[in-house]
Amino acid sequence: MASAETPSPATSPATTGSDSSFGRIFGVLFSPKPTFESIMRRPTWVLPIILLVFVGIAVTTVITQRVGWRTVLDREIESSPKAQKQLEQLPPEKRDDVLNTRAKFTPYVVYAINVLFPFIVAVAAGAIFLAAFNLGVGAKITFKTSLAVFAYAWVPASLAGLLGILVLFLKDPSTVDVKNLVASNPGALMSDDSPKWLVTLLSSLDLFSFWTLILMAIGYRAADPKKISFGMALAAVVGVWIVFVGIRVGWVAAFS
Repeated sequence: MASAETPSPATSPATTGSDSSFGRIFGVLFSPKPTFESIMRRPTWVLPIILLVFVGIAVTTVITQRVGWRTVLDREIESSPKAQKQLEQLPPEKRDDVLNTRAKFTPYVVYAINVLFPFIVAVAAGAIFLAAFNLGVGAKITFKTSLAVFAYAWVPASLAGLLGILVLFLKDPSTVDVKNLVASNPGALMSDDSPKWLVTLLSSLDLFSFWTLILMAIGYRAADPKKISFGMALAAVVGVWIVFVGIRVGWVAAFS
């Protein structure tokens, strides 16, 4: 019989996962199965979203200091015939003023997006996957549990942001692609004159996105293991992801 001082394998932290929100941040990366099982016992979701907010703010701050938003806007215009055409419609003497004004206010807009976007996406995704599993396979997952699974499965995005900050400090700012800092997808290999829809499609094939999909499958499997197998969970999350990518690529193709 195990002593009081030595927990048995069935109850040790290594097999049950941490009930601490901080512990779960690391647990979901290195031991996802027991971590998601602990999330099922006490669903939490705020900390991973707050972490993503702070990482996004940090990335924006470093881009502002190291690259500059005027440089970012100039590159965007150079790679977009539509943006070039719009700029050409302005009087030549006003073009520089317009770009400088945009560059001045862009970081504030991006900061606002960094704060609001993670919460909006987490709530929307939690609801979508809740419907996918409860209506699709008859699972019994609560919204809070679905939100918690998505929030912690999204932790690799924070890791990608931290790596992006490192890239911003290590690379020559003039060579940095702020839309693909880590270059963890084939979109980073495309030239500036490549079709925007193709770049969007290839950028979606991202290592960190795939990591998140696998974590989501593990998490939703843990949410109702009697009705959801890992294969079923993976098929569901990949199916929703494919729909999202298709909508995104179609939007870019229509309006870029």
